[in-house]
Amino acid sequence: MTLSDSLLAADGLPVRTVTLGHSAGLRLSLTDWGASWSGCTLALRDGRQRQLLLGYRDQRALLRQQAFLGASLGRFANRIAQGRYPGVDGWVQLACQPGSSHCLHGGPDGFDRRRWQIRALRADEVCFGLESPDGDQGFPGALEVEIRYQLSADNEITIDYRASSDALTPINLSNHAYFNLDEAAHDILNHHLQLTASRYLPIDQELIPLGMLADVAGTSMDFRAGKRLGLDFLSDEQQQRAHGYDHAFLLDCHAGARSCPALTLASSDRRLQMELFTSMPAIHVYSGNYLQGTPARGGGVYHNQQGLALETEWLPDSPNHPEWPQPSCLLPAGVRWRQQTRYRFSEC
Repeated sequence: MTLSDSLLAADGLPVRTVTLGHSAGLRLSLTDWGASWSGCTLALRDGRQRQLLLGYRDQRALLRQQAFLGASLGRFANRIAQGRYPGVDGWVQLACQPGSSHCLHGGPDGFDRRRWQIRALRADEVCFGLESPDGDQGFPGALEVEIRYQLSADNEITIDYRASSDALTPINLSNHAYFNLDEAAHDILNHHLQLTASRYLPIDQELIPLGMLADVAGTSMDFRAGKRLGLDFLSDEQQQRAHGYDHAFLLDCHAGARSCPALTLASSDRRLQMELFTSMPAIHVYSGNYLQGTPARGGGVYHNQQGLALETEWLPDSPNHPEWPQPSCLLPAGVRWRQQTRYRFSEC
C-alpha cells in the first residue's frame, strides 16, 4: 500500500493517489478526486503485468476528462429524464448537464467532480467519505456517503457503498470504470460477454428509457448464452440510437450470490476472465461510444469502443418509474443504504 500526492485539483489541494496490492497479484490504484478507480493490473503466470482498466494520461487529464473514467457516480448514477421526479410536495427539479434536458450521473457537479476524504487506509483497503448537503444538485436531504474498496488475496475487488440521509432522497451509487482485458491494445468488440438478463430497457433518441422493459430474446441485447460484443454490433435501431450498447439490463440473478455471477467478461485472447457479482438489480452496459479523443494512459487518445463500462445500479430514470420490478430507489430519512459489487479476476 502506498499513498502519494500530485498536482493541485480544482479545490487547490493535491490529488492523492492510493495503491493497494503488490506486484505478485492484483494491484489497484485509486484517487481521492472522484473516489476514482484509476488502474488495475494483474500479474500473469508468465510474469507480465496486464492493465485491465482505461486510465488518464496524468492528473491534469483526470481533472479535464469528461468520460467519467473510473469515477464514483452519485447522487444518482445514470439518467433522470428532464432532470425531475415527483417528490413528497410536488416535482423535484435537479441540475441538468449543460446543453441537455436531463440529469446524468448526479448532475454537472456530481460526486465524480468532488474531493473525497480518505477515512481509512490499510494494506488491502481504502475507505472514501463524502458529505453532500441538502439541495446539492437539487437533491433533497443532507447525505452522508462512504465507498470502500477492498482487495482480497484471491484476486477479488469489492466495492462497498453506504449512504444515509436526513430526508427522503433518490440514491444510486455506482462506478464508471472502463474495462479492457486486452490492456487497451484493441477495442472491446472481440471481448466475450455473458449476462444473466432476460429483459432490458429500450431507449429513445436521447438515451432515455421508453418506459417498458422488453425481452432480450431475438434481439442484439441477448447475452444470456454469451457472445462476442461485436457480433451484433449496430445491427438494430436500439444500438444505432446509442451508437452501440448504452442500455440497462434487469438481472435474473443478483443479491451478490457467489454461485451466480451476474456477468462474465473474457478477453479477446481468452486468457483473462472477470466475473461480476452485485446486490443491485440492474447493470448498465456502455460500449464506450463517445470515448474518441479522451487522453489515454501512456500517450495518444482513446477511441470509441476501446473500453466497456459496467454500472451496477437501479434501472435508469427509476425515480419516475415506481412500477418497475425492483425495490424503491428512494432512501428514507435515517435508513442506512448499502450495495456491494465484487469483481473476480482469473487467468484462464
